[in-house]
Amino acid sequence: MATKILSCNSNRPLADAISKYMELPLTKADVKRFSDMEVFVEIQENVRGEDVFLIQSTSSPTNDNLMELLVALDALKRGSANRITAVIPYYGYARQDRKSGPRTPISAKLVANLITVAGAHRVVTVDLHAGQIQGFFDIPTDNLFAAPVFQSDIKEKYGDKSLVIVSPDVGGVVRARALAKSLDADLAIIDKRRERAGVSEVMNIIGEVDDRHCILVDDIVDSGGTLCNAAEALMAAGGLSVSAYISHGVLSGGAAARIKDSPLTELVTTDSIQATDAVLAAPNMRQITIAPLLGEAILRIAESRSVSSLFDYNASN
Repeated sequence: MATKILSCNSNRPLADAISKYMELPLTKADVKRFSDMEVFVEIQENVRGEDVFLIQSTSSPTNDNLMELLVALDALKRGSANRITAVIPYYGYARQDRKSGPRTPISAKLVANLITVAGAHRVVTVDLHAGQIQGFFDIPTDNLFAAPVFQSDIKEKYGDKSLVIVSPDVGGVVRARALAKSLDADLAIIDKRRERAGVSEVMNIIGEVDDRHCILVDDIVDSGGTLCNAAEALMAAGGLSVSAYISHGVLSGGAAARIKDSPLTELVTTDSIQATDAVLAAPNMRQITIAPLLGEAILRIAESRSVSSLFDYNASN
């Protein structure tokens, strides 16, 4: 059973980089729109009996990219592919992982159902907003972590400088603690609270940040408001500098301009979402690639080898 990799249109540069890492050309396919904007997919190579990995982030425009993924999965299923793995570096709708009020949907579960019904046998994704989303799938799901990529970059950039890893909210403490442990750095947490309605939010910093280089760690940066406010609070508390390492740079609306004018020395994201022109033009924003991480995971899955050993911090230190 040969391995094939196929890409839709959401992030072709990442797919090309994965292809280069694996030394395996992308399968020829035509993914296009009809004049009424319906999605059409035609796979131009034989996939019968093959092990196919379909690469597609469901980033903005989320619904268009999700529909491309579903239609491509159906095309592969009807082309008699033996095993189809949906490689979704950024899983859209992940923040809708619970009912936020009466009569509201759990869209992350709905999307998981759609992907499964469309024909996926396995899902590979990176830094899910909530790890429990893996349980929304009734098929094997590999949730990869960008932390080892960030760890290498931070070590290279900061060396022996005094660091503190900061979680911008209480919900991200587990992620920040894991990175702090791997770097042998201290941990700080920003506790946001509103004393009463109509009063502006107060940021309490739990932990020592004075005279240290602060590194904010989170899974998603969207509008950038929380990140910029956190950077201001950390600098006011005596931080030497503030950088942010975020897995997925959604960066909607005026986020790039907001971050450009913020106290952040640098915002580093992975290339799970293709960078916009505004992001590429910003002097304090850059992307680091997760193509080797995804490429290695794909190779290991294809060869039925362990994927979890990729994240053995003790082995990498």
